[in-house]
Amino acid sequence: MRILIVEDEKRLAGTLAELLHRRGYTVDVSYDGVSGLDNARSGIYDLVLLDAMLPVLDGMGVLRQLREREEQPRTIVTSA
Repeated sequence: MRILIVEDEKRLAGTLAELLHRRGYTVDVSYDGVSGLDNARSGIYDLVLLDAMLPVLDGMGVLRQLREREEQPRTIVTSA
């Protein structure tokens, strides 16, 4: 399973990526909504872990744009 983490807090993103990698997942990280959206649209991810509060384009904006496509990855939105 390939997972995309979209999280602007680099330490948190790194820790989460490492934990998932140790469990055998392939993990990529984007640190803002624009790059996260571009990566999520690539079609290679099974799951997107998406922070609700992101710079440039927030998580809800990313989710809205992903839903406009017929094929979208499963997405979990996180917030603190």
